[in-house]
Amino acid sequence: MIALSRTSGGRSAVLAILMASVGALALEPGQASSNIVLWDTGVRFGDKIDAGDKSGWRTVPADLFTLEADPPKASSDPGYYGREFMFKGDAVVESGKLTAVFWSAKGRVVVYARPSANAVPATGTSAQQTGFGKEIGELAPLHTPNSPGAIRRCEIVRNVGDEVVLGVVFDSGGSATFAFDKTEVVEIHPGPDMKGSRLWSPIEYGVAPSFIGDDLIFSATDHGSSKALSIPAEDLFLGLVEGGNSEWVMTWPDGKQKLSLNLTGEAAAKPTIESIDFESDGRPFYLGVLGAPGIWHKEDLAPSYLEKDVTSAWKRPFPAKWVTQLEETGVRTTFPFREAKAEVWRGVPGSYHYPVWFSGDEANFHLGKKVPPKGTAVIYFLEGASTPVSMMTPVDILKATVGRALSAELVDLPGRKLRTHHRRGAEGVRRACTCGCTEAIESVFQSGEEAAKKDYVEGAVGDMVYFVQRHVGRIDEYRRFAEDMSKFLQSQAADPDLKPLAESLDSIVQQIQQEYAVQKENMKSLDYASGLARQTVALAGKKDAANLAAYQDLGKAWRAMGGAQDYVLAQCHMIARKLLQEAGYQGVGQPKTMQLAGEVIKRCKQCLRNPDGYEIWPDY
Repeated sequence: MIALSRTSGGRSAVLAILMASVGALALEPGQASSNIVLWDTGVRFGDKIDAGDKSGWRTVPADLFTLEADPPKASSDPGYYGREFMFKGDAVVESGKLTAVFWSAKGRVVVYARPSANAVPATGTSAQQTGFGKEIGELAPLHTPNSPGAIRRCEIVRNVGDEVVLGVVFDSGGSATFAFDKTEVVEIHPGPDMKGSRLWSPIEYGVAPSFIGDDLIFSATDHGSSKALSIPAEDLFLGLVEGGNSEWVMTWPDGKQKLSLNLTGEAAAKPTIESIDFESDGRPFYLGVLGAPGIWHKEDLAPSYLEKDVTSAWKRPFPAKWVTQLEETGVRTTFPFREAKAEVWRGVPGSYHYPVWFSGDEANFHLGKKVPPKGTAVIYFLEGASTPVSMMTPVDILKATVGRALSAELVDLPGRKLRTHHRRGAEGVRRACTCGCTEAIESVFQSGEEAAKKDYVEGAVGDMVYFVQRHVGRIDEYRRFAEDMSKFLQSQAADPDLKPLAESLDSIVQQIQQEYAVQKENMKSLDYASGLARQTVALAGKKDAANLAAYQDLGKAWRAMGGAQDYVLAQCHMIARKLLQEAGYQGVGQPKTMQLAGEVIKRCKQCLRNPDGYEIWPDY
């Protein structure tokens, strides 16, 4: 399992490659017993890397004095100190789960997952298969041509068995220090002349996680006419590699970094994301790889899925918080897989079968008119949930690389906690809503105990008033958000380059005020709720045969008011999430629009923090 280690010093940036997988792999017979093995291939690789013949390879000793004729004498004589090792071939660093080949002829660092790290090889990919395992990507300095010269020099900075550090100079421009240790971490410290890095890898989907709101999921098929997409990822990015058995995890600290996806374009038979460009802004940049059979999955949602239970051919490889996105009432919505089949009620669509759940490890779908079988469901995970200690999660990598403080800010667990509409908190014994409270009160009137249980009735009425106050207050938050956002977007529309995006997003924002205006009369007011409260409590003042019928009329008024508020609140939440999504998807065209999209996304996330249970389910 992987944890990040940092080397000290004033280096300008760091790139860490973490390898995590299910299972372990012993070193092959004949290899050195140290955790990290540094090899000299003896002859440089040419146009391709072939690991079939290792007869000319030799391990580079931790103590270079052993290469002298008289090692004890050399180690005691300062005249021998500072000896350099000259690689005759290419440098290869090998650990339990990864192999990194410093391919001098091509000026790239090629990374392979050792066989046990990907027990089931991906299909339909162009990844090269060698004795190293499955090639998962190639790294080179950013802004280099497809054949970026060569590696001019590779020197050993440190080689002690538990840690190997190499200094690399590229002909094409740029230098970096690569550090490997027994934690399966590779740190790359770009020099001041290395603006960023390019990673070539057959990625099918790119995910910009949003722990508040919905993740943004990008594919080349959705943007086939584009050559590159600027991605609004905030310090974390997930690249799902073709085949479903590997995924890249990128993390970085706060700064002015830029991440973009290079696409094969619409001319390709099957458009793909062929590489990732990352401009590091002189800051650390971390890259991890997670591997396991079926670590992510895509499920094509056929019309035959409609209104019935469907068991997927995919099974979860291990417990985690597995999620997917489906369309609910026209808005992409994140659905965590539940552990059992159930129904759910939502303020806009109403009741329906919760669409995804596990039976053991089998994934199941039940889709209907409210959550229809449309497009492709991409299944992946970011966080753990009873996940084995042998399997890292993307959030684990985030914590290990950028630190707990920044990762806590990004994951934002406090912001994901539902706000309460329970006046009495844990003391409540009923559903704290107008429907639940009116049902509880009606049972008292039906039994004729209203006078004897007047305090109980007053308590339930107080709960309903608190519920309504919380709903009205939350709706007002959305209205203020919409007003401020609309003013901001209208000011941005003065720029001709931003006008189309700003006006498109503003049309979405306006829907919040429109929904409020349509339902304003039905939602009533706090004064109206106070009047209902006084009338309800007054009925409990004395026992009367007419009380039940009078209360039932009041109950209808309570529920009509509360139902309208439920609907508007849920609509506000869905519109704000839709705004976040459209800003991310529409703003990928150019840096200026991406900057506008980033600001909109930031404001949406702030508004969406601490939703009510009538907006979304817990731990969203």
